[in-house]
Amino acid sequence: MELALFDFDHTITTCDTYGRFVRRVATPEQLARAWWKVGPWLLAYRLRILSAERIRARVTRLTFSERHTDDIATLAAGFAREFLPEVMRPEMLEQIRWHKEQEHTVVIVSGSLDLYLQPWCEQWGLQLICNRLESQDGRLTGRYADGDCGPRKVDHIRRRFDLSRYVRIHAYGDSYEDRPMLALAHERWYRGKPLK
Repeated sequence: MELALFDFDHTITTCDTYGRFVRRVATPEQLARAWWKVGPWLLAYRLRILSAERIRARVTRLTFSERHTDDIATLAAGFAREFLPEVMRPEMLEQIRWHKEQEHTVVIVSGSLDLYLQPWCEQWGLQLICNRLESQDGRLTGRYADGDCGPRKVDHIRRRFDLSRYVRIHAYGDSYEDRPMLALAHERWYRGKPLK
């Protein structure tokens, strides 16, 4: 048995899908306030003062608090169907196909949201570990159901899979958050290049 672990944004895709989804679902009022609220956070992130984890939590809270769960799910399904196919890296889709042909267990491990990743993974027959938004009484709270998966990918992987059962593990990533996941693997790919 072999296991293939893929990060999603910038690994399988050419861009950050989380940010584009947030911009698509944000209300006009949220977009109007975004420059003043989110602008300083983005600057702090670029200056490495604020982590990706912290900025994701703030933007998620700002965008999704009190939104109707069904409305956001509908928008997410459209996003998965219309936008995601346009930003896929063909070589990574080929790599996924190859792993599936070898009957490897293929898992997307992402700090992005299940709302649009789940339909995409179902279409490809892939397993998924990612962020899930918490909801109460049909409305989103703006928090993650199990905390931010991004910096805790390895914890989530270990909870889901007994790694000792796999004779070989493959991992693909592109960011600092992916490095612990890559360290689990026998074969590691970082930004499209093999690591030794």
